[in-house]
Amino acid sequence: MRVSAAVLHEVGKPLAVERLELAPPGAGEVLVRMGASGVCHSDYHVMSGQAGHDLPVVLGHEGAGEVVSVGSAASSLAPGDHVVLSWIPFCGACFYCSRGQTHLCKAFIGPLWAGTMPDGTSRLSRDGRPIRHLSMLATWSDHAVVPEASCVKISKSVPFEVGALLGCAVTTGVGAVLNKAEVQPGSTVVIIGAGGVGLSLIMGARLAEARRIIVFDLHPAKEALARRFGATDFVASSPDDVEVLRTMTDGHGADYVFEAVGQVKLQEMALEMTRPGGLLIFVGMAGNDDCLSLSAANVTRSEKTICGSVFGSARTDRDFNLFADYFEQGRLPIDQLVTRRYALDDINEAIAAMLDGTPGRGVVVFDDGERA
Repeated sequence: MRVSAAVLHEVGKPLAVERLELAPPGAGEVLVRMGASGVCHSDYHVMSGQAGHDLPVVLGHEGAGEVVSVGSAASSLAPGDHVVLSWIPFCGACFYCSRGQTHLCKAFIGPLWAGTMPDGTSRLSRDGRPIRHLSMLATWSDHAVVPEASCVKISKSVPFEVGALLGCAVTTGVGAVLNKAEVQPGSTVVIIGAGGVGLSLIMGARLAEARRIIVFDLHPAKEALARRFGATDFVASSPDDVEVLRTMTDGHGADYVFEAVGQVKLQEMALEMTRPGGLLIFVGMAGNDDCLSLSAANVTRSEKTICGSVFGSARTDRDFNLFADYFEQGRLPIDQLVTRRYALDDINEAIAAMLDGTPGRGVVVFDDGERA
């Protein structure tokens, strides 16, 4: 079949929305009609060259849609099912999966990084030339063939926009708070960065009943949305951020600090914001070659803990539906994250708005609904 998709041909260049050929799903694969797909910094990491991905590739890894057809050996889904797509599928049987750490499963690492299906081939092509799929998904396309293992069935009452954000930003943020940090009621939480993941961290901290949620971001325009999601304090970032935070916490620092940007300088600053005995969680993704400079003795004496959280340390088959339930109960206002809607043809405009620090999350919608 023919599909419209956003293709990256060259690092540092805009995306081209093109007509491509999409082959039918193979064994253990599913054809999904995309309903919505989020616009995430991780996609831009490919465009900028930070991710080092082979090209050409169709981007997009944060999506939800409806199953159209299934290939042989795909037994858990049927046409008409609504699914959230997971960019970290898991096998369920390896060392990590057997310990409940499905987000660390290595079974699909090869094709994930290569941009192929699990068998090493692509379902996308143009004029006979293969086009790669980001994270085996390629959600910036009106239809996608994906592994069955990448699909989590959800209720049809959950809007595709909400499902799409469950596929990355929301689960990354809320999961980091609930699964990795296990934030305790009454605690003080600092969040550095109020993008889509940062706002999801705020929602998670509020759900965990943190007493104080202090948000730092360069863009003052993000304050209103941060407070709507539960921030008790908002600080427009400056070189004095550490001293400001210490003043706000009577010199102690915060119980939990989440760095959601992925910059080394901010990560080092976050360590200074963490109180002795506190927990620092890296959620933002720094470059592969970036290294921290810190005092090992200070970490020992202060008993600070430093850890990372990828994809909210989530078990997606459990957490996608759990967080969707929280949304339907009114406990996670995921729909309010969406502040901009775009047609696929406007994908470069959507990326520019994200890079400019426009508050909230942009979403590509693939139906005929109203866009704003």
